Amino acid sequence: MALTIFSIMVVLLLLGFPMMIPLIVGAFVGFYTLFGGFGQLETMVQQMMAGIRPASLIAVPMFIFAADIMTRGQSAGRLIDMVMSFVGHMKGGLAVATAAACTMFGAVSGSTQATVVAVGSPLRPRMLKAGYKDSFVLALIVNSSDIAFLIPPSIGMIIYGVVSNTSIAELFIAGIGPGLLILALFSIYSVIYAYRHNVPTEEKATWGERARAVRQALWPLGFPAIIIGGIYGGVFSPTEAAAACVLYAIFLEMIVFREIDFAGIYETAKSTGLITAVVFILVAAGAAFSWVISFAQIPQAVLSGIGIDSMGPIGVLFVISIAFFIGCMFVDPIVVILVFVPIFAPVVKSVGLDPVLVGTVITLQVAIGSATPPFGCDIFTAIAVFKRPYMEVIRGTPPFIVMLLSVSVALIFFPQIALFLRDLAFAK
Repeated sequence: MALTIFSIMVVLLLLGFPMMIPLIVGAFVGFYTLFGGFGQLETMVQQMMAGIRPASLIAVPMFIFAADIMTRGQSAGRLIDMVMSFVGHMKGGLAVATAAACTMFGAVSGSTQATVVAVGSPLRPRMLKAGYKDSFVLALIVNSSDIAFLIPPSIGMIIYGVVSNTSIAELFIAGIGPGLLILALFSIYSVIYAYRHNVPTEEKATWGERARAVRQALWPLGFPAIIIGGIYGGVFSPTEAAAACVLYAIFLEMIVFREIDFAGIYETAKSTGLITAVVFILVAAGAAFSWVISFAQIPQAVLSGIGIDSMGPIGVLFVISIAFFIGCMFVDPIVVILVFVPIFAPVVKSVGLDPVLVGTVITLQVAIGSATPPFGCDIFTAIAVFKRPYMEVIRGTPPFIVMLLSVSVALIFFPQIALFLRDLAFAK
């Protein structure tokens, strides 16, 4: 049965169907095979509805909506200008500023694709003019956007928290350490690249210009203050923080900056509604598919075949990392989380792994896979936004992938990279 289901799904993907169709068809084929027909079809519908029932999922469309409003407005530009005023004059400073801007915008959007658009669109022409090769620029933007998957708010962490019943607040703060470590590695590599290719520096900003840039960025910096300060100060739950971000984004772009009017909010809401519909259909289909393959005990057979039951915690984390990394090279990250997390859940529990650590490792692997050939979703976002050929977008990615995988290995052997801040914030 497993071979039949996956063969059908692969054929549908190769024929160009969106991912939700192979998932739904695979679930129904498995259901028909297990029960000899569709006499109990209401069970399948119940599983799909159960997948989108958790209240925590309400945060997903709201964070997407807030990110869309900020992308259309001035918030991204002001954050970029602030970072540039401090590091733009350094050797490799423009590249460091790009990585830092991706991190900061990730801290207010939670979306890798939104980060590629908001940060990459204004900074790519500037980097090309400064003398950076386009292959390096594209790779830096695509891979730096991965940090948005780790720095709160992370849509991937919300999905993982819902599927695994893990605290989203704890996941959010656990992602900060690995995210900052990745930023540090990318910054060091950018400086080395600039020296090797003799990239010229920009004029140094005066302290007056820096002070002005900081003042202009104070309003956008309110987003991480709302999310992180609100959640860990006990003012908001993650879902309430998402709602507060939407209100703050509307207030900022409509009243303070006056960049968007009611028509713009309406258009943004329609775009968010379309994206949300796709996400929730994927979540529902993924829940049904996971239930079918779990009922058929396919995961247990696969995991037993590779001997995972005899592995220790580190071995299990390596298997999980490899599975998610490879999965996200081919399939949408949300789908991979929905399908794989229930498969590994019993093993994670049996070896006593911290679900927050597992969630951080999984989120990092999902982020890496999203920017890795052949089918990482961020690659195709960059192709669409920058209108560059596939090979040019991926040419400069290997050094960044190596750095990201190094952080992943470090996280497995030194879990306090993620858990130190979590333990401080949630002392037990």
